[in-house]
Amino acid sequence: MAQYTIEIDETFNIPRRRVFALFADHQRFGKLLGAPIKRIRDSDQADPNGIGSVRKIGIGPIGLEETVLSFEPETLIEYTVTSMSPIRNHLGRIRFEDTPDGQTRVHYTISFEDIVPFTGKVVSSALEQGIRRGIKRVPDLA
Repeated sequence: MAQYTIEIDETFNIPRRRVFALFADHQRFGKLLGAPIKRIRDSDQADPNGIGSVRKIGIGPIGLEETVLSFEPETLIEYTVTSMSPIRNHLGRIRFEDTPDGQTRVHYTISFEDIVPFTGKVVSSALEQGIRRGIKRVPDLA
């Protein structure tokens, strides 16, 4: 199976805590991406969107589930697809850091393998387009 990686690096003139809060909140993240996202399991940590929380992307029985693996406030979110999906070995990683000039840098990577040959290219392209389009909304939503 083929391995795919998406890498997006953006900088915003918005405080890191606000940018992180937007990406960390499952429902607000859905608004960012323009997709229906709902938290279906709370984390057992202080933040209900933290480690172990599960979000569903999609409507009704159609969609997939992602589980948060790492959650470091204002620094890192890692998640993986944990339901039936046309991909495997998925890892989404979003890092947040301050730049020397006081802005917030978001470094977003997704890596995965396709299950059905040649579908990974389509999935990768759709994911990247959706995330890039959504990231343009950060200044309006953060």
